[in-house]
Amino acid sequence: MFIVYAISSLTKNYIYVGLTSDMDRRFNEHNTGKEKTTRPYFPFKIIYTETHPDRKSARLREKYWKSGIGKENLRLLRDKL
Repeated sequence: MFIVYAISSLTKNYIYVGLTSDMDRRFNEHNTGKEKTTRPYFPFKIIYTETHPDRKSARLREKYWKSGIGKENLRLLRDKL
């Protein structure tokens, strides 16, 4: 099982989209500064997750959420929270 997730910085206007098979470990990496890409933006909150049975389908959804319309939908979702 794979999880596609979106996290939002609590201090800056930044949304990160990724996929993982271990959400707890991955979120901890983002929130402790262990991930180089997201280090300047932590701490984070999880704004969206969805599960997929295989990596291929998860990767397709991750690509959607990273696209322009996907990111716009995530911004709208984040702003409602």
